[in-house]
Amino acid sequence: MSEGEAEITEVRAAHRFDEARLEAWLDGRLEGFRRPLTVRQFEGGHSNPTFLIASPDRRWVVRKKPPGDLLPSAHQVGREYTVLKALGGSGVPVPTVRLHCEDTSVIGSEFFVMDWVKGRIFLDPSLPGMTPAERRAVFTDYLKVLAKLHAIDPAAVGLADYGRPGNYYERQISRWVRQYKAAQTDDHPDMERLMAWLPAHMPAQSETRIVHGDFSIRNCMLHPTEPKLEAVLDWELSTLGDPYSDVAYTTLFMMGETPQKTLTDLGIPSQAEMFEIYAEASGRPALKDWSFHLAFTLFRIAAINQGVYKRGLDGNASSDRYVEAYPSIQRYAARAWSIANGGPAVV
Repeated sequence: MSEGEAEITEVRAAHRFDEARLEAWLDGRLEGFRRPLTVRQFEGGHSNPTFLIASPDRRWVVRKKPPGDLLPSAHQVGREYTVLKALGGSGVPVPTVRLHCEDTSVIGSEFFVMDWVKGRIFLDPSLPGMTPAERRAVFTDYLKVLAKLHAIDPAAVGLADYGRPGNYYERQISRWVRQYKAAQTDDHPDMERLMAWLPAHMPAQSETRIVHGDFSIRNCMLHPTEPKLEAVLDWELSTLGDPYSDVAYTTLFMMGETPQKTLTDLGIPSQAEMFEIYAEASGRPALKDWSFHLAFTLFRIAAINQGVYKRGLDGNASSDRYVEAYPSIQRYAARAWSIANGGPAVV
C-alpha cells in the first residue's frame, strides 16, 4: 500500500451482511449501478463501518451503523447523510451523497451511499512523504476550509434545526458524561474531576454555527497530487454549536506529543499559528484563553476512546486497533485536568 492510500480489506466477520440484498436494493435506485456488486471494507476508524462498493465500472462508499448494542445517540449515520446533502455546493468539499436507507432489513442497520472520492488519506498527521512547503500548504488550506464551514448560515442550507437550542457546551458535557459512564470499564479519577469542573466553567456562546466535531487531518481526503483538501469526511459528530470547539479540537492533534521544533522542521504550523491562520481566514478574533475549550476537547476524546475500547471488548469494533484506545483515556484526561488547573494550554 502506497503512502496516502486508504487500506481496504475483506469485510470483517463482525460486520458482514447480506450482499445480495444490498445488490438488489441498489439495482434501480443508484444511478449508474449495474450488477454484479463487490464489497470491501475500509480498515481503520472506530465508529461507523465504511465499505467500498463497486459495480463493473463505478465505485461508491457505504457508511452504516455497527452491529451490536450501541450507546444512546451514537453512530448517527442519518445525521451524516443530512449534513453532507446540505453542504453539497456550499464550497466546503464533501462527497456527494446518493441514497439513505433506514430499513434495517436490507443490511441489518441504517446506512447511506455516497460517491467514492479519489484522493489520499493520511492517518499520520505529520504527512509522511511531503515536503515542508507541501505540509504548510495542506494545513493552511485545512484551516481555511474549517473557516469556510463556520461562515455558513445553518438556516441558509436547511440546517436551522440540526442542533438543539441552548448552550452548546452544556449539551455536549451532558452527552459525553452519559456516554462515558455507559461505556466505563475502569475508574479514572481525572475523568471524575473533569465531570465536575467542566459544567462550572462553561463560557458564554457568542454564535451558533455548523461544527464538524471531529475535524482532523485523518478525516480529510487530500487531493491526489496537490497539497489541498479534496473532501471532508466522517460527519457523525457534527451539530450546531460553538465554532471555537472545532478550532480547539483540530489544533490538538499532536499537543504534548511532538516537540514544536520537529513540527516547525516539518513545515507544520504551531498550535498558536493554527489559531492565527483560522482567525485571519474566518474574521473571528483569536481567543486569549483557550483553557476551557481545550480541556473539554480532551475530555471528549477520552470519552470517545472509552466507547471505542468498550465496543472492542464487545466484539464489534471496526478495527483490531481498539486496544490502542485504552491507555489514551487516562493520558487525555490527565492533560485536560492539567489545563483546567492552569497548565499550559498552548504548546
